[in-house]
Amino acid sequence: MTDHVQSTSSDWDMVIKPKTGWFDINLGELWRYRDLIGMFVKRDFVTFYKQTILGPLWYIIQPLFTTIVFTIIFGKVAKIPTDSIPPFLFFMAGNVMWSYFGTSLQMTSDTFNTNAQIFGKVYFPRLTVPISVVIINMLQFSIQFLLFLGFYSYFFWKGAPVKPTYWIAALPVLIVQMALLGLGTGILISSLTTKYKDLRFAMGFLIQLWMYATPVVYPLTQVPEWLRSYYLLNPMVAIVESFRLAFFGVSAIAFQNVVLSWSITLLLLFVGIVLFSRIEKTFMDTV
Repeated sequence: MTDHVQSTSSDWDMVIKPKTGWFDINLGELWRYRDLIGMFVKRDFVTFYKQTILGPLWYIIQPLFTTIVFTIIFGKVAKIPTDSIPPFLFFMAGNVMWSYFGTSLQMTSDTFNTNAQIFGKVYFPRLTVPISVVIINMLQFSIQFLLFLGFYSYFFWKGAPVKPTYWIAALPVLIVQMALLGLGTGILISSLTTKYKDLRFAMGFLIQLWMYATPVVYPLTQVPEWLRSYYLLNPMVAIVESFRLAFFGVSAIAFQNVVLSWSITLLLLFVGIVLFSRIEKTFMDTV
């Protein structure tokens, strides 16, 4: 007679179970799939530059030409004040910071639609895809930041009225916050686009509006006092202004504004993860 032994989950190295709760993100699982995140990062980098002539040089060309255009239009023509900061440096600082966030938001907001075929064939933690997007965009930010440092050093050497402050030590914190904000907002919008397709087509316009609601081409001091309390609900305001405070020593940002910015960032990240976790169970029925 053959003995029949009932198998349990302890007999297996890995057990895949259906997700039923609102918050089923397993951070340990994300860590186990870190090699997959690395593969996605490599895939995105190679795919983006495989058929380009200039390759990563586009990371330099884009902020440089954008800064030149901003300097001419907003600095020379519109004559927007820059709080005594050289206009070129002022606009480049805002552009470099916004470029990382805007690109991360744009790419993560399309996670479900662009990866539907992969998601429908094999199991892996879906969050690995938007996380890899945020990481690959850090390479773009690093190159553009080095470009900014080059021009900053030149203006500093020429005696421009810019002075670094102790806020420079908070730069890694600002980068992490931008990554979390781009990730949280992106996966939140990506989850919504599985049901509301219009959002996908409106993303470019909405990101452009968000940029103009952020002190990228004008300083915080130009925002009227009666509007400033509402304006500061935009978490990117504190990030951009803190960056300028760190390198230029000029900004109207206060510590409580930074705390508010972080609070909203973490709230958006939490809501985004919860909704992403919920939608990934059924998104194949709607995408």
